[in-house]
Amino acid sequence: MVAKRTREEIQSLVEGYRQGGLSRGEYCRQLGIATTTLDYYLRRYGPKTPRFARVKISRQVAEPASPFVLVLRNGRRIESAWSFRDADLARLIRIAEAE
Repeated sequence: MVAKRTREEIQSLVEGYRQGGLSRGEYCRQLGIATTTLDYYLRRYGPKTPRFARVKISRQVAEPASPFVLVLRNGRRIESAWSFRDADLARLIRIAEAE
């Protein structure tokens, strides 16, 4: 039965790999461990990658490239640069086609 490695031994293996410049395979062959074991140690005990990235939010409102154009069945045409919500657009179409 193989003795468990201590946290310090594992940290030492992880640091040795990161600073050694060898491929995973070469490093594992030299130490006599499986690459899957090293992969596990890297995931479990290696440096954690941040889950979030910093972003900068600006309040610039982009102008639409072209105005909104809706051509109804009865030939009426509605043009606007306004962004419609789905409910507002459906209401506008019902009103325009009802007349």
